[in-house]
Amino acid sequence: MKEAIQAFLKKPTTIVGIVTALMFQVIFSVIWMTGYNGVSDTERLKELKVGIVALDTQMGPVIAEQLGKSLPVQTVQVEAQDEALTMLNDRELQMVVTIPADFSQTVAAQDGTAKLTYSINESNAQMIKSVMNAMAAQITANVNKQAVMQGVQAVLTQANLPAEQAQGAAAALSERVTSEFNYSNVVEGQNNQMVPMMLVLASYVGSMLLAMNMENSSMALASRFNRWQRFGARSIISIVAAVFISLVGSSFVLMLGGQAEHGFLAMWGFQALFLLAFMFTAQLFLLLLGLGGMLLNIIMLSVQLVSSGAMLPRELLPDFYHGISAYLPATYAVEGMMDLLFGGPGVSGAVAGLLIIFAVAIVLGAGAVALRKPKAPQGTAQVA
Repeated sequence: MKEAIQAFLKKPTTIVGIVTALMFQVIFSVIWMTGYNGVSDTERLKELKVGIVALDTQMGPVIAEQLGKSLPVQTVQVEAQDEALTMLNDRELQMVVTIPADFSQTVAAQDGTAKLTYSINESNAQMIKSVMNAMAAQITANVNKQAVMQGVQAVLTQANLPAEQAQGAAAALSERVTSEFNYSNVVEGQNNQMVPMMLVLASYVGSMLLAMNMENSSMALASRFNRWQRFGARSIISIVAAVFISLVGSSFVLMLGGQAEHGFLAMWGFQALFLLAFMFTAQLFLLLLGLGGMLLNIIMLSVQLVSSGAMLPRELLPDFYHGISAYLPATYAVEGMMDLLFGGPGVSGAVAGLLIIFAVAIVLGAGAVALRKPKAPQGTAQVA
């Protein structure tokens, strides 16, 4: 056994495997601990936006102003509810608070119960829904206090109330304002909520492994084919593989109960596109650095899982991770998958982003191949 252990340790592949496992620990620890540091701080929450539609002309502006001062997020006053809901669907707002036109009149009535309407778009990172639900409860409680004070004043204007009537008035004053929630682009279960992150993780890890094995194959075939033949072959294989792999991935998601608001073909086509972007991005680092490029791929994997917006909204991330996310394919993959699976503004922006990244990766990859020292194919005759 001792000789077997020594023999294993003398193999470079064993050492590489140990170092790779170690680097996964180091890289993920550094990136995740710095990326998620302080995401719940008050200053970070200021990056989230809540729209307020004050249809009531009496108490509405006053409530909107008070919410702007008291809430830990940015508040945006929107004139029309349709405009606010469009902004919500486009993810420009995280929640819309609507103060109905009869709010003041209902609150002023002795036995009246007014309501605030909260609209939340579920086609977002899951944290958005939980944070906005908690904030809605806080808003209702604060507005309810103001309404109770007005109700007390109305009751006190009536003298010598009978005991039963006084008890009824007290019960009515305990809850003058209630909440009504409207959820759009509803996500059907936690399993569907996790699909965008799962597809990003599976797709990029698969792309990393494919790129590594293609690089090994390319080195093994270096004596038979020139650099451009090998680059062309691995590119064609990657394109065909992306189409087939995305077909399998999309099929399994739907067979296991996944949502697809825009149908199977749209989901398949979009997954094939971001798989291509992943594959050529992962391949680029290996073309530049050889197998040492896997270290950069591990970093890319970790950074994209943090910054893509699949788990936490990108608005809450530190500036570095929020800024770099605009240049990484996983960001557009998550946005597009949320739109296709749950609903949203459409995938045109995500498709454009992925096409640009895909094109840049091809150009840079070709540049890396051009800079490599060519090797003559086997069998080339040398004239004496």
